Amino acid sequence: MKRLLAPALFALAGTAHALPPVKTLAQFDLGYARCEARYAHMKGQGDDAYLVLWKIRPDAQQRDALARQRSTAAYRSERAKAQKTMAKPSPKLDEKLERQCQATWSELQRNAAPAGAAASNPAAPTPKK
Repeated sequence: MKRLLAPALFALAGTAHALPPVKTLAQFDLGYARCEARYAHMKGQGDDAYLVLWKIRPDAQQRDALARQRSTAAYRSERAKAQKTMAKPSPKLDEKLERQCQATWSELQRNAAPAGAAASNPAAPTPKK
């Protein structure tokens, strides 16, 4: 049994740090930018939030990998497609974005904040007025 599980675990461990597709990053970036516009405390934490959502430990190497993905033509193309979709007014899209902002913030706090630090940051974002 151990001989069967070991290769599978190593295979999973090897893929755990691979970044998701560029399309996912482009869509996340646009959505997170809207979250940042609504919630001041989310500003500047997009890379860490994205990595945490994908269960990847945020570090300089992973942030550099995201920057490299963002510099590709594929990323720019996917971002343009996502911008067209998000440009259309939609109450459903706004509701979905609101839920995603809250879930993203909660996940970031749960996985990136040291114990006790979460008390100094709100668990769920509140909109700016």
